[in-house]
Amino acid sequence: MSVKTYQMGTYFSVGLGGIVGALCRYGISMLFVNQVFPLATLLVNLVGCFLLPIVSKHLWIQKIPAPYRLAVGTGFLGSFTTFSTFSLETWELLQENMTVGLAYILITVFGGLSLAWLGFEVVKRKERQP
Repeated sequence: MSVKTYQMGTYFSVGLGGIVGALCRYGISMLFVNQVFPLATLLVNLVGCFLLPIVSKHLWIQKIPAPYRLAVGTGFLGSFTTFSTFSLETWELLQENMTVGLAYILITVFGGLSLAWLGFEVVKRKERQP
């Protein structure tokens, strides 16, 4: 198998996993429509945080080929929730270097909130322009 064919198979696997993960995420959100608390988002984030390390380790130990591991981890769980990836990477960073791990948490949370605020401000300014 050529490298190009292998890469295309990997992209296809990740994309297919992503489609399934996104559909599952949407299905769960439809179960919790009109809730005051974002229960669907909380649920998928917590489930993803629990599953990603288990699935990743299991698939690696079983020597499952990379395209299939990526289909499940990056594709399915990645589109189901990106919070699971953040949690796994943060845990790994904290194990290696507490300072770097804490910096990553602060930058991600406050940077994300700041950029969300900035995005809302950009939209508000565009709406005010004639």
